[in-house]
Amino acid sequence: MGQKIKDKEAYQKVVTAFMRQQKGATVADIVAKTALPLNTVRELVPQAADEYSGRLEVTESGEILYSFPRGFISKYRGFKASLNRFLEKFGKALKIFSVGAFKVWIMVMLVGYFALFMLIALASLMLSVAASSSSRSDNRSSSRGGGGLFFASGIFNMIIRIWFYSELTKSIDRSYGYGRGSSQPRPKGRPLYKAIFSFVFGDGDPNADWISREKQGVIAYIQANAGVISLPEFMALTGKESTEAEEGITGYCAEFGGLPEATDDGTVVYRFDELLLRADKKSRSFAGFSAPLKRLLSFSSNKQKMNGWFSVINGANLAFGSYFLFNAFTTGAITTQAQFDAASYLYKVSYLLFSSISSGDILPFITIGLGVVPLVFSLLFWLIPLLRNVNLKKANETVKLENLRKDGFHRIWEAPLSVKPAEIDPKPAECRPKNMAAARDRVIKEIGAYSVPEVALDASGEAVYSFNELEREKAALEKYRRGIDPNASGLGKVVFDSEG
Repeated sequence: MGQKIKDKEAYQKVVTAFMRQQKGATVADIVAKTALPLNTVRELVPQAADEYSGRLEVTESGEILYSFPRGFISKYRGFKASLNRFLEKFGKALKIFSVGAFKVWIMVMLVGYFALFMLIALASLMLSVAASSSSRSDNRSSSRGGGGLFFASGIFNMIIRIWFYSELTKSIDRSYGYGRGSSQPRPKGRPLYKAIFSFVFGDGDPNADWISREKQGVIAYIQANAGVISLPEFMALTGKESTEAEEGITGYCAEFGGLPEATDDGTVVYRFDELLLRADKKSRSFAGFSAPLKRLLSFSSNKQKMNGWFSVINGANLAFGSYFLFNAFTTGAITTQAQFDAASYLYKVSYLLFSSISSGDILPFITIGLGVVPLVFSLLFWLIPLLRNVNLKKANETVKLENLRKDGFHRIWEAPLSVKPAEIDPKPAECRPKNMAAARDRVIKEIGAYSVPEVALDASGEAVYSFNELEREKAALEKYRRGIDPNASGLGKVVFDSEG
């Protein structure tokens, strides 16, 4: 009988972290890899060790090294445990299938309606040619047929252009791999349903795992710096202004066993001794600030030309849907010769075609099936990307400002006695808001709310800020770290092994 796990997602993260471990790991190691709260990991690690028959090695410090020499095969083999695992896998598969089905449905709606409208247009073309050939002597009939012929010919020309010249059909180019002695593989294009979904809804949020990534960066910095961090360092790692940073570091203390302490001169630091009790002593802070940057959101990973063709196809669907809906309301059912003569060419041809297929009233089908549905779908197909693009630009400006804060706070912390706003000039596009001058001033003001600077002018008249209090705090922090014994966080030798 399997154990009951409250947070299955967190449990899976813990198990995955162990799977990636080459050697034994402590609770602190798993916290660093998963960014899960310390108490959560303490609760879940023994459960993982129990389910997968883990090896426990107790060290002199009292910390336990967990490893899984027999792999990750659950010891729970009963019907209920097997059923739970099956239902979990089935739920994941169903979710993947549902998302895939939704993407395919969008493709079917876009391409399916376009194909249907093109077939209707081609049918009208053939009827127009037949009518034109059989009634050349009748000027009115010829004129009517010629107009339909011209319209339908334009539609046919559009189909040819889309097939031969667009990005949509490159992935099904059958010329590859043919010919004598040819062994060139056919290039793999992106599936059409994924490309269409990307145009409408984008490719997902690249910062969906941001909270976890940020915590991993902060934890890595703490572990690489004697388990101690100051508020300005936390601001530089997270890009938060001082008030928000104080709330954030308090949350970290609650999650990861941190405590505020005061240095000899009264500087407040935050100490996380329990995060140092780890087997993996490798630094992941890249010899300095490991502040991860938020990624910019992109509208779509498709080529611009491909998105252009999606717009053309959707525009055709919108035009046809509007046309049929308008004529369904203005012309309605065609029951008399007078109504037939007065109706527009494509509408009456379509009415005749569908009347020959169905014996019932086809007006509702034309109104809803050829009018309302494609019209609404086409409007949404354009409206959703339009609104998304507007919000995307605003979101990217926010991302750039947050990233600039990190760079600016970092530069000021590294050299607090001589800060020139113009020197806060990161090169990555992710760190450059539209109005850099205003953004730089904002960075100075926000860190100035924590430590008031002295302002002077250099020879060129440019303002130079001196954050003397930050310099003092930095010196006190370095002295405090030097006073910490690195051996105090050592695990020591193994004194007990569950496998003898």
